[in-house]
Amino acid sequence: MSETISADYLVIGAGAMGLAFVDTILSDTDKTVILVDRYARPGGHWTTAYPFVRLHQPSFAYGVNSRRLDRGTVDKVGWNKGLQELATRDEVTAYFEIVMRETFLPSGRVKYFPKHEYVAEGEFRSILTNKTYRYEIGDQSRIVDATYSKAVVPSMRPPPYDVAANVDLVTPNNLPGIKRAYANYTVVGAGKTAIDTALWMLANGIEPSSITWIMPRDSFFLTRESVQLGPEFAAQVGGAKKAEHEAILASSSVEECLKRQADEGLLPSFDSKVWPTMFHCASVSAIELNAARGIKNIIRKGRVIKITAGEVTLTKGSYQPVPDTLYIDCTANGLAKHPPVPVFQGRNIVLQPVRVCQQVFSAAFIAHAESTYNDEEEKNRLCNPIPMPDKPRDWFLTSLQTNLNWLEWAKHPKTMEWVSNSRLDFFGRLMPPVPEDPQGKAAYYAQFLGVAKAVSAKLKELLEKDPEKGANVSTELKGFPLESIS
Repeated sequence: MSETISADYLVIGAGAMGLAFVDTILSDTDKTVILVDRYARPGGHWTTAYPFVRLHQPSFAYGVNSRRLDRGTVDKVGWNKGLQELATRDEVTAYFEIVMRETFLPSGRVKYFPKHEYVAEGEFRSILTNKTYRYEIGDQSRIVDATYSKAVVPSMRPPPYDVAANVDLVTPNNLPGIKRAYANYTVVGAGKTAIDTALWMLANGIEPSSITWIMPRDSFFLTRESVQLGPEFAAQVGGAKKAEHEAILASSSVEECLKRQADEGLLPSFDSKVWPTMFHCASVSAIELNAARGIKNIIRKGRVIKITAGEVTLTKGSYQPVPDTLYIDCTANGLAKHPPVPVFQGRNIVLQPVRVCQQVFSAAFIAHAESTYNDEEEKNRLCNPIPMPDKPRDWFLTSLQTNLNWLEWAKHPKTMEWVSNSRLDFFGRLMPPVPEDPQGKAAYYAQFLGVAKAVSAKLKELLEKDPEKGANVSTELKGFPLESIS
């Protein structure tokens, strides 16, 4: 028999987005929350991530609004030397534990159910006892899906290809625990996890010549040097943003714009002779990129189909591996591209990015819209979802969508005040400070609006002139306030 339980919100998933949403609800309202999660502790995929993973954006704009994650320091050693700190897996999970223990639970307005699975229609059950609970749904009740993004790391599933029984293969989670040396170490995958894994091996003394890298797709990256906070980085950050805008405005096609930004060092890749076909918002430092480029044995023959002791079969060919190879599976897509759905759907709220690659800010922003506005149509106008980018073209599409959302926010003083006060406003915190005097403030925003509109109009033009096969720009921009740039 199930137990009936009530609250204003039932939030499914205590990952980073779920926690950011709940935190803003607690800060901005007097509402109550039931938080259900399948894991034993808060943090979502961070609780199952590999031990050497770190944030790839500075810690100053990650976590929840009400509590800082960063210590305001610059890394003095390692791959991120000279740049603002990147929290480790252990720091992130400890932070989320503190948020739960010192903010959520003491509020008396959050009931937390770890090791519970959501079933459907407000019902969830304990994984350990099978006890079921039924959420009492009233007129004002809301069910919040914080799992739509479906973050996946390699430890969550078997490799998506056949592996012979006599082949040694591990996930990055198990790499630090290996008990002997191998003649060769082969990284399978081309995303951030693969980069982290390659860099971990190099940092631990494995020679580049002993590493093989199966790279199904080459990627464009963001330069981490261009997303640093503080006066010591202001010139570099401002110069990068100016160069990005100039490249967009001067280009006549998406490909030309990519080339211009690559030439400016804004979108680097592993090999200038290989045109990338992937973009996932991963950032790298110059030190990291130079080290990774030292690995010369790159296999570019598509995705792996099968690995045996004597042959690796891929979608575009095969090769004979070095005997006594350890394979490290890094093929999980992390945050994959999912089709957008309306964020606000009656009593249901589906958390999705509303700013490109800024999940926690987006979840907090959705909570702001939910707590500030009553009309569902208005809330959805403010919260047009932005799918994760997958291909280089998507960087321009998602940048345009981000600008269009911001232009809609700019029409709402309450929202602009919330954004300007948000610790998680990554992009805003990189901008020059807003003048305090009314005249200076008005001039600042007028200039910013002018640039945003001009760049957005050009991005739309480039996307319409150079559509990707199967893409429909009108469909991709449906619901966004295009009148803002017309």
